[in-house]
Amino acid sequence: MEYLIACPVCKHQHFTKALVCKDFTVSKEDFELVDCQKCGFRFTNPRPEADKIGRYYQSEEYISHSDTNKGLISKAYRTVRQITLRSKLKLITEINDGKTGSLLDIGCGTGYFLQTCQQAGWKISGVEPDAGARALGQQQTNIKIEPDFLAANYTEKFDVITLWHVLEHIHRLDESIAKLKNLIGATGKLVIAVPNHASGDAQHYQEYWAAYDVPRHLYHFTPQTMQTLAEKNGMKILRKEGMKFDSFYVAMLSERYKTGSNNYLSAMSTGLQSNQKADSTGLYSSVIYILQNI
Repeated sequence: MEYLIACPVCKHQHFTKALVCKDFTVSKEDFELVDCQKCGFRFTNPRPEADKIGRYYQSEEYISHSDTNKGLISKAYRTVRQITLRSKLKLITEINDGKTGSLLDIGCGTGYFLQTCQQAGWKISGVEPDAGARALGQQQTNIKIEPDFLAANYTEKFDVITLWHVLEHIHRLDESIAKLKNLIGATGKLVIAVPNHASGDAQHYQEYWAAYDVPRHLYHFTPQTMQTLAEKNGMKILRKEGMKFDSFYVAMLSERYKTGSNNYLSAMSTGLQSNQKADSTGLYSSVIYILQNI
């Protein structure tokens, strides 16, 4: 394990213990979350080293890297995916002035989003570190998908770069953001979707909230700390969008973690209440941020 001595966002060196969460998906180990005493950023500390974390992804439960269709939650995920693929395509087209363009999807998994954009006329590129998912993605899209974002050599700028629930997994945060900034240039857009631990469902489930997903999630964002991260890196948030399906999916998993059983009605109720509250506060279970260089 590696212990961070400085906040990943503001570099302050004093933290407050926030929660202890269990890895319910793979190892059943406990991991501590801490809050920076200066900027409030929450992160997993200590955390597995980059070259050791692979084993924590080895589970059929980790469905963004697989195409398993077992169980109601996995089936629900896949049904919702078909809907959200279209809404994601609509969003990136809107922020690119209604036009197609060049897209880089980082953490593209098995390539469904890339394929959707390719079919709509986008020029696509992708990054996926998981070998199995990458192979499936290359089959789907017929393009070479890079295994390592920081090692990849891009000679062009991109109109849009997307990270759908990916930023929270990246060990080398500063280097990655610096490269992202360079690759969108003066006019490109950066689309980052991450869980929001200030949401109603996160507050309800606390340490059982499935979107903490330790230790795979190294960082835990809120709109406030995402704003701080953007400002520290010379970027501005142009707009925010809630991901309303996430509260239901996360609540279904969280109920299982908390109670040991699939309390679907309770999960649906919690997810609905979280979204209703977020309609006025903006604090959805997951939030999409559209950023641009200042």
